[in-house]
Amino acid sequence: MKSDIHPTYAAVVFHDLASDESFLTRSTVTSSKTIEWTDGNTYPIIDVEISSASHPFYTGKQRIMDSAGRVEKFNQRFKGFGA
Repeated sequence: MKSDIHPTYAAVVFHDLASDESFLTRSTVTSSKTIEWTDGNTYPIIDVEISSASHPFYTGKQRIMDSAGRVEKFNQRFKGFGA
């Protein structure tokens, strides 16, 4: 295998802007901004718009659209079209 072709894999903090939660994980992404974590170490921080803490699918706030209602709505919009 070739050496020095892989990016560095280090600890990074991801900060969810929507729910204001932070996660310490490992990633190859880097940032010039840093944060001091609860363990006393300083890590790069990446701001994300949405994560599992705020995404409707994972929080259980997902809206489920009634497919029968959509068909009826479609038929009502295009009733008489092309006749």
